[in-house]
Amino acid sequence: MKHQFLSTKLLWLLALTLIPGTLWGQATVGKPAPAFSLRDTAGKTHALSDFKGKFVVLEWINHGCPFVVGQYESGKMQKLQKDMADKGVVWLSINSTNPEHRDYHTPEAEGALMKKVGSNAAAVLMDSDGTTGKAYGAKTTPHMFIISPEGVLIYAGAIDNRREKNYVEKALTEAMAGKKVSEAQTQAYGCGVKYK
Repeated sequence: MKHQFLSTKLLWLLALTLIPGTLWGQATVGKPAPAFSLRDTAGKTHALSDFKGKFVVLEWINHGCPFVVGQYESGKMQKLQKDMADKGVVWLSINSTNPEHRDYHTPEAEGALMKKVGSNAAAVLMDSDGTTGKAYGAKTTPHMFIISPEGVLIYAGAIDNRREKNYVEKALTEAMAGKKVSEAQTQAYGCGVKYK
C-alpha cells in the first residue's frame, strides 16, 4: 500500500514537472521554428514566413528588466543589431509583457522607448497575450533565438556569457560561413518574462 502511494505521488510530481513544457511548447534546436504573426509598434503585421531565405534573430525584451537595460546602456545590443542587419540578418525584438503588469508599455510607448535607446531591430513586435513567447519557451529577458534561412531553429539561449563572449554573434558568424553552430543551446539568464 505504501509502495503504491509513493508511485502515485511520484507520477503526480512528474506530471507537474512536465505540464509547463506541455502547455507552453518548447521550440527545439534543429527543428522548424514555430510560425508566428505579430503586429509591430506601428501596427504593421509581420509573419515569420515573410523572412524565408534570411537569418532571423528573435530577442525577447522588457525595459523594466536590468539585464535588458544593461545590454542597451552599454550599446552592445544596438551594435550587434546593426552589424547583423548590415549582413542581411532580420532582427526582431519581441515584448511578451502582460498588459496588466507595471512593466507593460503600449505599442506607441514601446516604439518610442526603443527609438530612444537607439534600437537597430528591423521591428519591435508586441506579443501581449504571450502566445509566441510560450510557443518558443521564452523564459527570460533577454532570451535569444536564431532561425536559419530554411526556417530551422539553430540557436536558443543567452545573448552572452555575461563577459566578452557573445553567443548570438558567434552562432550567426558560424552559420553564415556555412558551419555548424558549435554552441547551439545555452542557459538564458535575465528577468522572467511577465506573461499574462
